Amino acid sequence: MRHTLSVMVENEPGVLSRVVGLFSGRGFNIESLNVAPTLEEGVSLMTITTVGDEQIIEQIVKQLRKLVTVIKVVDLTELKSVEREMVLLKVNAEDAKRAEILRIVDIFRCKVVDVSVDELTLEVTGDHGKIDALINLLSRFGIKEVARTGTVAMKRALQV
Repeated sequence: MRHTLSVMVENEPGVLSRVVGLFSGRGFNIESLNVAPTLEEGVSLMTITTVGDEQIIEQIVKQLRKLVTVIKVVDLTELKSVEREMVLLKVNAEDAKRAEILRIVDIFRCKVVDVSVDELTLEVTGDHGKIDALINLLSRFGIKEVARTGTVAMKRALQV
């Protein structure tokens, strides 16, 4: 099962390396990783998506909490949260297929950020399911290139 971990860390050199080393040293895979400073000075927030059963995720969380530079770890998978990812897609768009692609772009609220004679570059933001659905739909036209930011996530304010 896919899990999204929110990891608050001290913003100092080597922290990212230690977290990634923890995963690789134990044979766990990171599906995506996003890091940025928070409003609190000297603190950064990592959003890590990984795949594993409950036992593996519990082990990852425990190991992360042992790192001195880790302030807080939250598994957002079981909580109500908001997830987003931004993706750039370059897709084949010959004249005969361009109108159909633009209809899909409209449905998924994508932006066309670059146009050429035979391809479109699209920008889309959404959760993991939306991104996968769009890629699946556009794959029949021929996707030339994909660049993904990785998931960023935040716990919702009310947990009812």
